[in-house]
Amino acid sequence: MQIVCGIVTVSDRASRGEYTDLGGPALKEAAAALGWKIVAEGLVSDERREIQRAIREQIAQGAHLVLTTGGTGVAIRDVTPEAVQEIADREIPGFGEAMRMKSLALTPNAILSRGLGAVVGQTLVLCLPGKPSGAVECLGFVSGAIPHCIKVLQQVPTSC
Repeated sequence: MQIVCGIVTVSDRASRGEYTDLGGPALKEAAAALGWKIVAEGLVSDERREIQRAIREQIAQGAHLVLTTGGTGVAIRDVTPEAVQEIADREIPGFGEAMRMKSLALTPNAILSRGLGAVVGQTLVLCLPGKPSGAVECLGFVSGAIPHCIKVLQQVPTSC
């Protein structure tokens, strides 16, 4: 199954043009290296409704997987996990747990990350760190589970 992916960068400063988004392009390169098809990219500020709108738009464009980068720290404006949880049908705790556990081997600050995995409809949404290297590393830590998860999510339920 071809994985169809969307990418959302969440950053107040990048959305205002104060600096160039590096996280989104880094994830796009990593996803392409995994053989995934990128159908949408977005850049939004750290506002719950904007994050949710961007995710929904990418799902409407056919994304089976939406990767977000940014807004997963402990700063007051870091609201990506809350935005996703508000629209999620359910959370998949193993994604966040694996990302934090493996990241702790690289930096003690990984314990502060609030990355997560959640299901929105039939789409897997992963909230990854804003630092480009951290986003790509965390994606690599969980990429092995993504194809099976998406395969299960995309199955059409059969009646009993």
